[in-house]
Amino acid sequence: MGVRVTGLNSGMDTDSIVEALVSAQRTKVDNLKKKQTKLSWTQDAWKSLNTKIYSFYSKTLNNAWLSTTFNLKKNVVSDTSIATVSGGSVNGTQSLEVNKLAQNAYLTGGKMTRADGAALTDATKLSELTGYAGGSSTITINGKDIELTDDMTLSSLTTKMKSAGVNVSLDVNNGRMFVSAKKDGESGNFTISGDTTALAALGLETIDSTTTSHDATTSTGASFIRGQDAEIKLNGAIFTSDTNNFSVNGMSITALKETNGTSVSVSTNTDVDAIYDKVKDFFKEYNSLIKEMEKLYNADSAKGYEPLTDEEKEALSDDEVEKWETKIKDALLRKDTTLSDITTTLKTAMMQSVTIGGKDYNLSSFGINTLGYFEASDNEKGVYHIDGDKDDESTSGETDKLKAAIASDSDTFISFFNKLAKSVYDDLGKKMKAIKNVRSAYTVYNDKEMQRQYDDYADQISTWEDKLKDLEDKYYKQFSAMETALAKINSQSSSLVGLLGTGTSA
Repeated sequence: MGVRVTGLNSGMDTDSIVEALVSAQRTKVDNLKKKQTKLSWTQDAWKSLNTKIYSFYSKTLNNAWLSTTFNLKKNVVSDTSIATVSGGSVNGTQSLEVNKLAQNAYLTGGKMTRADGAALTDATKLSELTGYAGGSSTITINGKDIELTDDMTLSSLTTKMKSAGVNVSLDVNNGRMFVSAKKDGESGNFTISGDTTALAALGLETIDSTTTSHDATTSTGASFIRGQDAEIKLNGAIFTSDTNNFSVNGMSITALKETNGTSVSVSTNTDVDAIYDKVKDFFKEYNSLIKEMEKLYNADSAKGYEPLTDEEKEALSDDEVEKWETKIKDALLRKDTTLSDITTTLKTAMMQSVTIGGKDYNLSSFGINTLGYFEASDNEKGVYHIDGDKDDESTSGETDKLKAAIASDSDTFISFFNKLAKSVYDDLGKKMKAIKNVRSAYTVYNDKEMQRQYDDYADQISTWEDKLKDLEDKYYKQFSAMETALAKINSQSSSLVGLLGTGTSA
């Protein structure tokens, strides 16, 4: 665009006139930008809500229809110093013996000293050790040969020993090496063999598959603990593990002390409180989601409010702008048909009946209900309350049917809740299926369609801004031509006046 000539000759405010002439077209651009901004806010609102819906679907609902989620047991061990027990799938009392505890293979090396009586360090060479014969020799750990030389340091030796599949620590203050297995239990047992003179100087000893655990015979000698698996006897059956932890029929057992042939009892019963709390947690998340969806749908109208242009923002304070935009954002999903559909899907699915053993059950069968229409607060008419829940002011005084049902027949309740949750999961999943060019997978709103609309606005805005620029240039060129013509007229007038002023009379 060239230099724009303003009203130097005409005396007119050219910029104001051009601005007025293009104002209608500029309004079209501003309106498109407002629509695009509002759509962007709507996308953000849906993204936030969709994240919460998907989390409820993929975590809360998904876990709720798994039988293991509510199949919770409480165990009582007659002597907790012997073992701890959790979980389990069958109620009853069982007999437990701990025959052996797991043990890692461990060698505490004998004391090493320097022949010159100096203090031992990481840099001490093998040739400086008391009893070391000198020259080259070999020791073998787990079948891997390690070549020893006079100038090899203790630090270098420990590094090579580690490469043979054992843990090695050098304690120069006590003059000992500590060797332990990298694997737990019997499978971690290691072997050491080789030059007996070199092994003695290093405080090590020959260890093979026949070597048994033993203590040191002197204050400078080595001791060895052989690795072994843990062994328990549960109801007469033997179980082994390379650690002290066992998993048997859904029950986790940690052995703590050997019983030496005696047994302890393990009583397993349904953990009523734990199951009850799981159900409460489920409804806490469900209710939170429903309340938010209802609040968004029933939001106050923002009729007459539109996103502000930059010029409009300049006329307001930051606080005023924030309040204005919040008013719009709070109402973005008001009376949204997609939101209504998802909310209805969840509510309807939760009201379903489930047949267990030929008998129909629903949430109300277990004292889980919504409040009456006139009792429920705004946006909480789809919220569930548990009768007798001490934390719920609305229903704490009612009879606790849920806890009684869990205590008397947990299998029926768990089966009911698993099936109900699976049905809700399936129904919600159908609403989250991808639709080509409309909606992405695991999304409840038409995200792809919205993005296309957003891009369309961007294209329209760009087109109209180009048109606006061309129109402004057109008007400025017309005014420039007018100014040029006026300049010529003014110049000619000045010349004529000059000629008349210098003329002579007859």
